[in-house]
Amino acid sequence: MRKRLIRAELVGEPSPADAAWLDIEAIAEAEISSEDAAHPIEAALLADRGGGWRAAGPGRQTIRLNFAPPQHLHRIRLVFVETTTARTQEYLLRWSADGGRTFQDIVRQQWNFDPQAAARETEEHRVDLPQVTVLELLIDPDIAHGLGVASLAQLRLA
Repeated sequence: MRKRLIRAELVGEPSPADAAWLDIEAIAEAEISSEDAAHPIEAALLADRGGGWRAAGPGRQTIRLNFAPPQHLHRIRLVFVETTTARTQEYLLRWSADGGRTFQDIVRQQWNFDPQAAARETEEHRVDLPQVTVLELLIDPDIAHGLGVASLAQLRLA
C-alpha cells in the first residue's frame, strides 16, 4: 500500500495566504443605506469586531466601499447569518473602476435561510478586479415578502 500526507491547505484548512485580508479601515470609506446602532458596519468589516452589521429596518439595503487609491481585488468573502426567520435573500455584488459612474456585476445570488437547517451562508468569490474604486453590495433580504432585515456577518477582501 502506498500513502502520502495531504497538505493542510488541500483539505480546507486556511493557508498562510488566506490570512492576508486587506485592512478595510485603512483603505476604504464605507457608505450604508441604514444601520442598527447596536450592529454597525464596522462589526462586519473589521476583524477585531464581532456581531456583524444589521440594517435599521426591513427592505433593500446598500453597502458601498469607496477606495482611494484604487485597489486590485483577488478574493471577496461574504458571510450572512440568519437565526430567527426563514426567508429568501438575494444579493448583488458589483464593482466600479470610475468612481461609481458605471458598474460591472460580479455575482447575483439567492439563498434560502432556514434557522433550523441553513442559518449561515458563506460565499468566497475568486476575482481579478484591477483598479477598483467602488465595491457595492446590494442586499434584498426577503425577496418574497419584503419584510426581512438585511444583515452581514462578515465581509473580507484580499
